[in-house]
Amino acid sequence: MRAGLTGISLAILATIATAQAATPATPVPPPLAPEVLRVEPMPQRTDHWIYAVNLAGVLETRIGIFDVDRKKTIGQIGAGMLPGLAQSADHRYTYIATSYYSRGSTGERIDVLEITDNSTLRKDGEVILPTKHAQQLPSAYNTTVSEDGGFLFVTNATPATSMTIIDLKARKVASEIDTAACILAYPSGPRRFTSLCESGRALTVTLDADGKEVRRDQSERFIDVENDPVYTHAQRWGKDYLFLTFGGKVTPADFSVTPARFGTPWPLVSAEDAAAGWRPGGYQPFAVHQASGRLYVGMHKGKEGSHKDGAAEIWVYDLNTHQRLARWPLAEAKLLPVLAMMVTQDANPVLVGSTGIGLQTFDARTGKLGFADRTLGHAILQLSPY
Repeated sequence: MRAGLTGISLAILATIATAQAATPATPVPPPLAPEVLRVEPMPQRTDHWIYAVNLAGVLETRIGIFDVDRKKTIGQIGAGMLPGLAQSADHRYTYIATSYYSRGSTGERIDVLEITDNSTLRKDGEVILPTKHAQQLPSAYNTTVSEDGGFLFVTNATPATSMTIIDLKARKVASEIDTAACILAYPSGPRRFTSLCESGRALTVTLDADGKEVRRDQSERFIDVENDPVYTHAQRWGKDYLFLTFGGKVTPADFSVTPARFGTPWPLVSAEDAAAGWRPGGYQPFAVHQASGRLYVGMHKGKEGSHKDGAAEIWVYDLNTHQRLARWPLAEAKLLPVLAMMVTQDANPVLVGSTGIGLQTFDARTGKLGFADRTLGHAILQLSPY
């Protein structure tokens, strides 16, 4: 029986082979042209481009150039682990101070300042840094450029605090300055920066043309660090920086003089609002539109202000009169709490808020919702690029 089946199988195979031989061969299509990767130049910038820092993968942070009008990311820069971010005075370059480890999260650590050409998003150069770069949730003042554009300030914390000074023309480390328990760098003159101190004072350091320290001055105590500390986030308003306390007071600081001087704090909340528990909320909880003099503050109800809890409402103030102009409820509109915000500086400004998983935009003049996105990942707003 087995031999019979074998004979039948051979006959079938012979029939198939004969049929295939009689059928013309199917022509083989030509090979596909090889794909060539290329880098396109960045499109013409608009006033509504922003940096959105994506921390979904902390070891491999991505910085997206996000076009608010087109609702899409149009470019991306790799930025290592918990980077500091700044841009050159002429907007030509993006500077990223960051850290890499040879084995992912362990192994040899290398800190580096990476310099990206904004026209192509190609890496244009780098400066190796001391392995002290402060690894923190990205802050607008962790890494900054001096007001004359000549130096870059990189905040260090080991936890001892210091500042690495980069000569941007020579692209090299110029010096390292011990900041004595004071941290972050608020540009405050052509070759000068100011840091906030644990004592509640402000330290101002002046540099010479080579980036070496020639003078330091410490201000009077202006922060009540025990009872009403300030957010380290600040916004410029004229020659002043505006700071916001956790309890809801706006404190003007003039860092253009040394030692620094401070204006009279003024409250965001009335006695009734305070009794109801309204406080600022978020880690970048306010923004200023310079031309209109509008202050936008994220507010939530709680026993104290918190950088961990997002805003349930956005309150709008006139910086000249200190009067509240509007309240924009988010929860009632079924929007997510806002953790960070910024406002574009054009004549048709857009307020952009980060929710931790995406962005929400508003017409900064009316509060009308532009769009609400929940797909961008852990987007943290930074400076407006270029």
